[in-house]
Amino acid sequence: MIDLKLLREDPDAVRRSQTSRGEDPALVDALLSADTARRAAISTADTLRAEQKGVSREVGAASPEDRPAVLARAKELAAGVKAAEVQQAEAEAAFTAAHLAISNVIIDGVPAGGEDDFVVLDTVGHPPVIENPKDHLELGEALHLIDMERGAKVSGSRFYFLTGRGALLQLGLLQLAVRLATEAGFTLMIPPVLVRPEIMAGTGFLGAHADEVYHLDDDDLYLVGTSEVPLAGYHSGEILDLSAGPMRYAGWSSCFRREAGSYGKDTRGIIRVHQFDKVEAFVYCKPEEAQAEHQRLLGWQREMLARIDVPYRVIDVAAGDLGSSAARKFDCEAWVPTQQTYRELTSTSNCSTFQARRLATRYRDENGKPQIAATLNGTLGTTRWLVAILENHQQPDGSVKVPEALVPYVGTEVLEP
Repeated sequence: MIDLKLLREDPDAVRRSQTSRGEDPALVDALLSADTARRAAISTADTLRAEQKGVSREVGAASPEDRPAVLARAKELAAGVKAAEVQQAEAEAAFTAAHLAISNVIIDGVPAGGEDDFVVLDTVGHPPVIENPKDHLELGEALHLIDMERGAKVSGSRFYFLTGRGALLQLGLLQLAVRLATEAGFTLMIPPVLVRPEIMAGTGFLGAHADEVYHLDDDDLYLVGTSEVPLAGYHSGEILDLSAGPMRYAGWSSCFRREAGSYGKDTRGIIRVHQFDKVEAFVYCKPEEAQAEHQRLLGWQREMLARIDVPYRVIDVAAGDLGSSAARKFDCEAWVPTQQTYRELTSTSNCSTFQARRLATRYRDENGKPQIAATLNGTLGTTRWLVAILENHQQPDGSVKVPEALVPYVGTEVLEP
């Protein structure tokens, strides 16, 4: 949820954010109206309750002649209070719906526009010159690393088996991410991958992209698409001690996405699948520390990409492609030789106080007063990285060189048939 203080003091800032995202700025006026109506309903109900209490005290002291009139007034006020409480509940519900409808307010400098309106901030490395490159699936099948056919037989389209050294390659990548994270002071977590509706909603994943999420109807639980979700819920309803600095976690989990709306897109291989593994960084900090922490997360991602030695670029994601929770997002996109373009490997998002406000996660300021915390997240390694590793490190004879940092985990320097 956005900060109501900002809404009331500078509604134009929220309108500008909505416009940059390509979303309806009129939602801001709807929320302002709902906020006014809610406060008026609360005031009316409070006034009637106070009057009712005063009349109730008069009943015992009333003379026999006055008692019927006082009782009648008390009865009238009781009915008025009941009606006012109904109106208050309706106003609260309308306000909450209007509040939830508005995405996070973007940070100044975020590019306006949609998916193609990003700004390139940096490019690292040079695309390798590969004559007639093979794609990751052709390489993966020839080297017995990936089995899509049996994945589809067992589970349907967009499922797969990682086999032999393909499994070792992924496990090595994720262990490398864990080592980097723990050396940087992150607490390693293996979280649950099924969460309650209020946790999924609190992170902002049940808005426009709710059709991407798997739901178990019988249990009313959601399968997570990232460990960001359970890690955001980990401290929900708590007051944190951030006096020593940000609290950093790294979550290793399987992730599940329905990929609704992506039919016919990236259907070959493991670029866009229903299940994958990921190590995700998640941070709680004070709001004034969030932008600096965002840069630190990006730095750790860049360190991971350097260890797998692939060319990549860093982009500042445009407002319309941020998702509802992020106020700013940086993506690192690796070069994919067979597609002759860059594809996303990591994202890191500064969600400011948006998620923590929904999940009631606070900290105490220097005066001991509870304040809403900020949250951030960022990918440190995931299954999709195998695409970039295989394609960029392929050799003319069809083998693939294993990045030096992964050799101890995979057990060989070259993947051969």
